[in-house]
Amino acid sequence: MSDLADQWRAARPPTAGVHLDSAACSRQSYAAVAAAAAHARHEAEVGGYVAAEAAAPALQAGRAAAAALTGFSADDVVFTTGATHALRILLSDWRGGRVVACLPGEYGPNLAVMQRHGFQPVALPADEEGRLDPDAAARALTEDPPALVHLTMLGSHRGIVQPVAAMASTCRDIGVPLVVDAAQAFAHVDCADLGADAVYTSSRKWTAGPRGVGMLISRPGLLTDQVTTELSDAEVNVAAQLGLSVALGEHVAAGPPLIRERLADVGARTRTALGEVPGWRVVEPVGEPSAITTLTPPDGVDPLQVRARLIAEHRILTTCAGVVRAPKEMTRAALRVSPHVDVTDDELELLAAALVAVGS
Repeated sequence: MSDLADQWRAARPPTAGVHLDSAACSRQSYAAVAAAAAHARHEAEVGGYVAAEAAAPALQAGRAAAAALTGFSADDVVFTTGATHALRILLSDWRGGRVVACLPGEYGPNLAVMQRHGFQPVALPADEEGRLDPDAAARALTEDPPALVHLTMLGSHRGIVQPVAAMASTCRDIGVPLVVDAAQAFAHVDCADLGADAVYTSSRKWTAGPRGVGMLISRPGLLTDQVTTELSDAEVNVAAQLGLSVALGEHVAAGPPLIRERLADVGARTRTALGEVPGWRVVEPVGEPSAITTLTPPDGVDPLQVRARLIAEHRILTTCAGVVRAPKEMTRAALRVSPHVDVTDDELELLAAALVAVGS
């Protein structure tokens, strides 16, 4: 393994098998776990509100790290309970029209949130890989501007990185706000200076923080003062926010460009290792700069059962990506493989062999 991979693995408890599921939930470090536990103990010792006041500088450092990774300022960052919570906040506070442009492969739960808030999704043009066609999108949006553009930078069902900067340029030209779902992209691919009006993300994925916390990062004035006040006064899990802040600090200290480079290499190695497994088809191009690999199963093979057998028989953790993840694009379920920087070639070979064994 590389020095980065060695450091990553040494900073975490040993795995109970092979963890290839960072797009669902990465492994927290000893330091992130300890920070959350220490705060919980501090609450018991001095009271929750006093402990929260003591945690304020560390939380501000977390906001500053998130701001540096996205090109915003620390004051633009608020903690949420996750990515879906952030989208609900944005859409419930929206005072404009109710037409939102998004990709055909938009995340299913996002579409559900849009529907609950009265938004009508219209499809942005995309190629056969699900990648945004920036020129066609510019023409379509100029002719018939929506109230809002929502772009998921990296999908839950497919490891294709979307050209967000090009979309942001078009949105600026026509005066339409751009909101970016970076739940899979943040701490994975470059999210700095995208030009978006808002970016939201989760803690538990590539950032390797705790579950139950996320961030909403928006330009001043996009949210009403009432919403920002409510978020700051809400009942919050400060321990989880501290764990995320520590994870953000570790990410910045390790070097975001090094992590992005390693994750792109991990993706290429994964697709190469799995590309020859009989009957399974790798969806992404080998050189796609993400660590998410999607496998379409052979006819008659259920990825949900494959996932269960990989865990039970081989102690290998993956995800079954059901059609609900992208109901307007997917036609069948797939198996998603998403290692982090510490994966080894031996582990990828174990997965390839296990897929053959399960298939037989």
